[in-house]
Amino acid sequence: MTAAARPVLVVAEQLDAAADMVVDQLNRRDVPLVRIDAADLPQQVTLTATHDGDRAGWDGVIDDGHRAVRLCDIRAVYWRRPGRPVIDPAVAEPYRTWAQNQADAALLNLLSALRAVPWINNPHHDRLASHKPQQLVAAVECGLRVPRSIVTNDPAAARAFAKQIDGPLVCKPILGGRLPSVDGGRPLMVPTHRVSVDALDDSIRTTAHLLQEQIPKAFEVRLIAVGDAVFGATIHAASDRAGTDWRTDPDHLTYGTIPVPQDIASACLRLISVHGLAFGAMDFAVTPAGEWVFFENNPAGTWAWVENHTGLPIAAAHADYLTQGVLL
Repeated sequence: MTAAARPVLVVAEQLDAAADMVVDQLNRRDVPLVRIDAADLPQQVTLTATHDGDRAGWDGVIDDGHRAVRLCDIRAVYWRRPGRPVIDPAVAEPYRTWAQNQADAALLNLLSALRAVPWINNPHHDRLASHKPQQLVAAVECGLRVPRSIVTNDPAAARAFAKQIDGPLVCKPILGGRLPSVDGGRPLMVPTHRVSVDALDDSIRTTAHLLQEQIPKAFEVRLIAVGDAVFGATIHAASDRAGTDWRTDPDHLTYGTIPVPQDIASACLRLISVHGLAFGAMDFAVTPAGEWVFFENNPAGTWAWVENHTGLPIAAAHADYLTQGVLL
């Protein structure tokens, strides 16, 4: 099979706007692809792989009943927030959870064993890159400014930090993601929120907290890095809530584009490179003085809304990387 005829494997939920946009770009280029959702393994997707003990890699097939792809033919993998494998409910616990973990590990680790195949992004790398404390260290090493921060469950240490900052503070989750709803509704997001010195009481002891100095903002930037391309989308908040965490008040946001300064772009590309990534969705504040301050990198962050609001060609950059990009 020629390189041009080898398919890109897209592993994503069926209803994922970003994956849809990348698939559309690949289709426009007549690039063959196979799209599956890990949630369909093992009930709708069949996976078979063999190793003969001598070959450098695995040989096998992923088949969803409509299309099949040989592991050795996969030219690139776009892994975009797939669901977890769904096991037949007739399998009782704890075996159902065990079976789910087995299916999850089989798909991811067989694909990870492919050699010289570009990924956006290998989730093994995503997991390490998403840890906020080490992100801040890596960001500084790459040349970015970050907020002064403390992680603690000690009220006295939190109050001492507040005294040192001598200004507004925010508290944010150390680990991203959403909380399960208590009433079966939508999952709950824990937003970044302001905290007063008076709030730094014994409740700090309940768990570890990430406190940071509140950075003054002229506006914020969602910066998307894909391969060696960097895109900057501005987010202007028109409410106090949106100014603290723009995700909490989308009705009071306006969007635009901004050229990314070369030193910031180079630092961001170094940051994703040191984590073995090809993609990152990064959040910055731009201060009234024009300084860019890094908050975090989301290795599987959302970006479809950025392209929809700004027209930035992010999906095309994904397709460029998956068909021509450097190998990780």
